[in-house]
Amino acid sequence: MGTQVTSAYDVLFDRVATRIDPERAHHLGFGAVRAARPVLARLGTPGPPVHALGLRFPNVLGMAAGFDKNAVGIDALGALGFGHVEVGTVTGEPQPGNPRPRLFRLVPDRAVVNRMGFNNDGAEAVARRLAARASSSGGRRPGPVVGVNIGKTKLVPDDDQAAVEADYAKSARLLAPHADYLVVNVSSPNTPGLRSLQAVERLGPLLEHVRRTADLAVADRRVPLLVKIAPDLADDDVLAVADLAVAIGLDGVIATNTTISRSGLRSPAAEVEAIGAGGLSGRPLAARSLEVLRLLRGRVGPDLTLIGVGGITTVQDARDRLAAGADLLQGYTAFVYEGPGWPRRVVRGVGATR
Repeated sequence: MGTQVTSAYDVLFDRVATRIDPERAHHLGFGAVRAARPVLARLGTPGPPVHALGLRFPNVLGMAAGFDKNAVGIDALGALGFGHVEVGTVTGEPQPGNPRPRLFRLVPDRAVVNRMGFNNDGAEAVARRLAARASSSGGRRPGPVVGVNIGKTKLVPDDDQAAVEADYAKSARLLAPHADYLVVNVSSPNTPGLRSLQAVERLGPLLEHVRRTADLAVADRRVPLLVKIAPDLADDDVLAVADLAVAIGLDGVIATNTTISRSGLRSPAAEVEAIGAGGLSGRPLAARSLEVLRLLRGRVGPDLTLIGVGGITTVQDARDRLAAGADLLQGYTAFVYEGPGWPRRVVRGVGATR
């Protein structure tokens, strides 16, 4: 049955989806997933469960940040088989993101280039949506584990550390009460100056400020805090982030975000050049993301939670990431190319060997 679903999706993708603007196709596809939620929910969430960050995850695989920016389809994605959903990236203020077109497919590479620019409804709107979701379930936290990924509002000057910290703090204050875990995103290439915040002398104070803010906002529990880093960091910088994470008591690291590299692509060079700037995700990212994960695990030891993301497509990719030290996995681009049956296939494949 899985082969038939995959084959049907391949035909649909090749003959229909590739003829539609990628951003419009995303909205149409996500709408279809949300509409199908009542039927999908009958399937149940595949296991086995995983314990990480002091939380119980239904399974090892989550939807990476960027797919559900505004917390509108958490439970529908859970019904597809994702054990956690990372909402966002959410910024302190609402913003439209970069001009369109800003999302591009590189089909021969099973990759995507995006320069969305943190388009989202803003922390206040997303917090209201998450609160309403909890309220509708009697105050419980239903469905998949929910992470909230926060980033810098574009208009906040990246060289003003106090303003940057205040901007992230606003998001943390509003969103931490509704998050199972919180992620500080300093690694998207699509907000000018954002990646400069990965330098440990700036990252340390920022993470500590977010930590204090989250602790003040949520009195009855400790919300786990993670940082998401870029694959383009030099190895020494990856190790420096690892040391910082241990030193300040961070709960985890997500490795990795998209890359600005365009090396080794199969797509025609002229096509890649015409697309222009943006973060590359998908299969070409797999090798470096795996390498960064290995570096992190070797440095931080066994206790810090590591989430592996970037180029995970096959069950073997997922197994390799777990063998390298990942506690949890995330995907996004493979879901676009492989279709709605992909999360369950990966979870089943990994579960058979754990």
